Amino acid sequence: MFHKEGFKIIFTALVVVIGLSLLANVFVENPTIRGGIIIALIILLLLVLQFFRNPKRNFLVHPERVLSSVDGKVVVIEEVFEKEYFNDKRLQVSVFMSPINVHVTRYPVGGKVVYSKYHPGKFLVAWHPKSSEENERTTVVVNNETFGDVLFRQIAGAMAKRIVNYAEAGQEVAQATDSGFIKFGSRVDIFLPLDAKIKVTLNQKVKGGISIIAEK
Repeated sequence: MFHKEGFKIIFTALVVVIGLSLLANVFVENPTIRGGIIIALIILLLLVLQFFRNPKRNFLVHPERVLSSVDGKVVVIEEVFEKEYFNDKRLQVSVFMSPINVHVTRYPVGGKVVYSKYHPGKFLVAWHPKSSEENERTTVVVNNETFGDVLFRQIAGAMAKRIVNYAEAGQEVAQATDSGFIKFGSRVDIFLPLDAKIKVTLNQKVKGGISIIAEK
């Protein structure tokens, strides 16, 4: 199963692979070189397919828990001053996604979207300390009955050239449903109240819509 954001790219990649393979068959006489070209094209297609995969999962809604928005590795757990929306201290948990991770972004909590904004910016590597403030990014805040306002931020990385954000202010959203997609390497930051109990550790691998990030 593949995410809808990948349909056009997958189709284009398939056409290119078939076209170049046919040209290689016609114009490359050396069978070793011809075979190498075709194998390389197939590997390229497989990489595109795995990047846009959207595996089926049995999501369990946890009203008193915050779920990971994405697949990846926890790279930041710290108390910070969040200045875009809260202008106050919050607990930040950041998850880094490599190109081989599933890149669907999911709502960490259910509730009402009260803020959604896109910010153009740079394309620093996603683990850079300033990427959260300087890179291309989107900021979404969901008002949740248990945690109050929960902010999560999609951040483009050095390879990511497009962030897709479905959240619109005023929407009622369900936990673990699709909130967007980041193409080719990225990071998501989640900002929680200071009294939230963090349930992950640094370098822990997490799954979007499955792994518990925090609870009350």
